[in-house]
Amino acid sequence: MNEERKVAGIYIRVSTEDQAREGFSLGEQEEKLRQLCEYKEYKIFNVYKDAGISAKDMEHRPAFQQMLEDMRAGKINYIVAYKLDRVTRSVRDLEELIAVLEKHNTYLVCDRDDVNTSTANGRFFIRMLTVLSQLEIEIVSERTKFGLTGAIKAGHIPRTMSFRLQER
Repeated sequence: MNEERKVAGIYIRVSTEDQAREGFSLGEQEEKLRQLCEYKEYKIFNVYKDAGISAKDMEHRPAFQQMLEDMRAGKINYIVAYKLDRVTRSVRDLEELIAVLEKHNTYLVCDRDDVNTSTANGRFFIRMLTVLSQLEIEIVSERTKFGLTGAIKAGHIPRTMSFRLQER
């Protein structure tokens, strides 16, 4: 009997705002994902950590890029993350990632979101979660711009802007 090879790369990420808001540190994510891998009988190849980096795009995350290289080299065939938004919040990036995963016979498993890309339903569900994450980013961005504009019109200069003005 040829048993399926299950070698995982654990991916953990925090941006400082996420860590402050939701309180899941790199250590907490790693601990939970190690337990998940043990439960699912995945051999852990490596833990990839991106600290203080946004999920807006995949290009500017060194650990994430290293994990994809290891996947392309056949070192891992499962990517395990705590939540989908640790991996990406971009619909476009998700589509690229799903295509790359399929090409290399690799699956994405997200503990909290119960995501598994090995099925059509799993791929559908992951797309819906990403659409909602992207919407959340865009709404927060709009609110921030609206708030800054209102503050400036009212004569309040935000600290970061007043600091930059003083440097000139």
